[in-house]
Amino acid sequence: MCLGPFKRLCHWGPLTAIGIIKLVTASTIHCSGMWWPSTTFGGFINTLCFMSLSGLTLFNLLSAMYHGPGYLPLKWTPANSNDCQYLQSCGVCHGFKAPRSHHCRKCGRCVQKMDHHCPWINNCVGWGNHAHFTYFLLFATLGCLHASIVLGCSLYRAIHRNHYLYNRIQNVPIVSLSLLGMIITVLSLGFAIGVVIAVGMLFIVQFRAILRNRTGIEDWIVEKANYRRRNKPDQFIYPYNLDWWANIRQVLTSNGQPVGDGINWPVLEGCNQYTLTVEQKEQKNEKKLKTRMYRIVKPASGYWFPIVFGLKVCCNFPCTDEPRLKVDIGNLIRVTRWRKHWIFGEKIQTHLPQGQEALLRQRGWIPKVCAVELIETSIPRNSEKKNN
Repeated sequence: MCLGPFKRLCHWGPLTAIGIIKLVTASTIHCSGMWWPSTTFGGFINTLCFMSLSGLTLFNLLSAMYHGPGYLPLKWTPANSNDCQYLQSCGVCHGFKAPRSHHCRKCGRCVQKMDHHCPWINNCVGWGNHAHFTYFLLFATLGCLHASIVLGCSLYRAIHRNHYLYNRIQNVPIVSLSLLGMIITVLSLGFAIGVVIAVGMLFIVQFRAILRNRTGIEDWIVEKANYRRRNKPDQFIYPYNLDWWANIRQVLTSNGQPVGDGINWPVLEGCNQYTLTVEQKEQKNEKKLKTRMYRIVKPASGYWFPIVFGLKVCCNFPCTDEPRLKVDIGNLIRVTRWRKHWIFGEKIQTHLPQGQEALLRQRGWIPKVCAVELIETSIPRNSEKKNN
């Protein structure tokens, strides 16, 4: 069992990321020593640049992991108690959610300016570590691009080694790799190219989010806000998008340290600190009105790909990391989202300990064939409530 600071490190995400960094670094340095020895000036600069990128990648990975995104204090409330009416409450943290804060079910805390929970750092990406995470993506992409060039050229030289020796071609570096060395170099090159493509795309997404000063969660909130107003003259104004340079300076500081306190944010003229939170509350109220009650008629194991329900269910799974819910016949589910073959809801539980309802909530996706809607117990809409 991992204890103390090693607990966060003992996870498949950080261990895999560090393993790839070490493998690519070791292979690149080994090949560089033959392809472009550091005894020459150019080789020295090449090695220095690559080791700097590798070191910065590892440093920012660990910094993003251990600095963390910044968590709201438990039982947090705004300085002005009247502002509580504009905020959502958190039943797990027993407080209110500050503007731009969201509760992470994996971390078990309300995260300041939460973007997403990243398995590669085994932590959330938010206000406190957004800069380090972005730098990690940038340096990993640049470092692996450098490594791809070195490893690719070294493999070419190694494959044509006998040709150079047989024809006594001069002034050509001779790269000698054993069978095991060739396999490791090819594997390292594959990882390096994969990182350039995958992590490079993720960096572009993150940099675009920084330019607009919008997290992934806030993208979804704004999309729903615009959809709600699609037939109305007034449009929702996102309050935190100042200008591109001001947005960059809020995140990408020279030392990676966050700006501000993670609670109060500069906003556009005509907006206030609670423009987005009020919109969230309205969306949540609409979501409650659309909630429907379902009863489970077929048990589900909670597996991600339940083949027993057919290929259509397995192949049309929800593209999200949200959990799958284990249910038994007779369970009641409060459903809030629908897909063609899946539904998302919360299991209704009785006899829960007092004050433990929020901690013991069970929510997730269920195959649609497992449940039937109970029309008579559906939550009434506004008009129905008025009539009652």
